[in-house]
Amino acid sequence: MSARRIETGAGRAALAEVAAAAAQGSPPARAAHATAVRYLLQLLAEKAPGTSVEVRVPPFGAAQVVQGPRHTRGTPPNVVEMDPRTWIALATGELAWVEAVAAGRVRASGVRADLGHLLPLRP
Repeated sequence: MSARRIETGAGRAALAEVAAAAAQGSPPARAAHATAVRYLLQLLAEKAPGTSVEVRVPPFGAAQVVQGPRHTRGTPPNVVEMDPRTWIALATGELAWVEAVAAGRVRASGVRADLGHLLPLRP
């Protein structure tokens, strides 16, 4: 994840813009979408600091979270990947972890890759 911290107001504004676009049935502006995703990844990293799980939300961001063994080379043993829409829905409580996994909207591998106990976040 980027070292640049997203302030709470900017993150909430981006989330509101993404929600408004979804309510109108239109795609969100790319900048707002990216900021919303990165803000929620930042909140997850604050809630569960660590380096044992890599959460990927292409093309906008990734974060290493959850305490445990650190990986230093190659693909990490615990990876969670999803599209931006799914990530925002999970992080805001619009979608439950088990539902997302069962529907194939989340790809998770590794013994620490279950983020269900960390979601939703409270943006």
